[in-house]
Amino acid sequence: MMAPLEIKSGVFWVGVLDWTLRDFHGYSTEKGSTYNAYVVKGSEKNVLFDTVKTTHYDEFVQRLREVIDPEKINYIVVSHAEMDHSGSLPMVVDLVKPEKIFLSKPCKEALEEHFGEQVRQWPLQIVGTGDEVYLGGKTISFLEARMLHWPDSMFSYIKEDRLLISNDGFGQHYSSSERFDDEADWGELMHQTAKYYANILLPYSPIMIKKLDEIAAMNIEIDMIAPDHGVIWRKHVPEVVSAYRRWAEGMCQDKAVVAYDTMWHSTETMARHVAEGLMSRGVSTEVMDLRVSHHSDVITEMLEARGIALGSPTLNTGYLPRMADLVCYVKGLRPIKKVGAAFGSYGWGCESVKLLNQELEAMKVKIVHPGVKIRYVPREGELQPCFEMGIAIAGAIYEANTKQK
Repeated sequence: MMAPLEIKSGVFWVGVLDWTLRDFHGYSTEKGSTYNAYVVKGSEKNVLFDTVKTTHYDEFVQRLREVIDPEKINYIVVSHAEMDHSGSLPMVVDLVKPEKIFLSKPCKEALEEHFGEQVRQWPLQIVGTGDEVYLGGKTISFLEARMLHWPDSMFSYIKEDRLLISNDGFGQHYSSSERFDDEADWGELMHQTAKYYANILLPYSPIMIKKLDEIAAMNIEIDMIAPDHGVIWRKHVPEVVSAYRRWAEGMCQDKAVVAYDTMWHSTETMARHVAEGLMSRGVSTEVMDLRVSHHSDVITEMLEARGIALGSPTLNTGYLPRMADLVCYVKGLRPIKKVGAAFGSYGWGCESVKLLNQELEAMKVKIVHPGVKIRYVPREGELQPCFEMGIAIAGAIYEANTKQK
């Protein structure tokens, strides 16, 4: 079993790795996940930050005991009530018998809903932004992070160590034998960081901007960010903070995503010609067949893509179910500052293109082409409009990105 790890003097990682997790409420987690928990030892008091899923309780406690006798833990900080962090909390409270449990007001309400009457017997102390707890040589400052991504979310800052314990902020669903950013594969790490932001935090981007501004205005120095999922940031803190601001502000590359579903390959052929039009103008393009591309991977590619092209044949005066799944998922995540259009084949009724353009408009995507419809099988010369649609989206991408600069 992986040993606990001292990440700062007197600060220990005691989390667990979930190598086999493959789905997190509709988000594909092909690299598993990590449920991070931390012990901070002061000269006067010791504190545990968060717990783990109930499925991993035994491993968690075994690792915890290697660092400290659980009965010597004085305080517990509950950063967030979601079950991947608080599932083991009732068992840990019975084990530790803490003097105090620090949490936000919405977290108290959520724990009461999750665990019932027993919560009212716990030594809860509500804290908010600016409240501090002294441990002896180490001071916890609390910073509420409401709606990043639940109403109860909270960051903690250990000022003497310049350590931000960031709960779900700056995390990744990423199970890895490496515990630090500079040990992990950089490309994989940033992909998983972007995927986490796109699938978890993207709808709350306006709140994220305010929180980043608030942290900057506080002039706190951060040498390390310890999230509750994935690896710990110790070398690339400025890079990940910069990436979060870029994503939150909707900063995009000269990139497009062409996502489609198809019946008999006609819409697939159209998708490839839309992509050819985009690529002919130098736009980096991802062509994603929804039969093999998970919706959480599509939105990840959309995160830094300015252009979106959606394609589906007409089915029962609508579009195909996999496209309906993608549209529903993306609408909920609310990407911003995109341009795009729709395309699709049809037989006797042609509704999919109109409906997909309406869905794009509902997502606040700027429609830059009326769309392309082709009946049955594309014939020679009929695919040129698809190519031209790609060129039109490319032009809109460059125009928008020029304004962005």
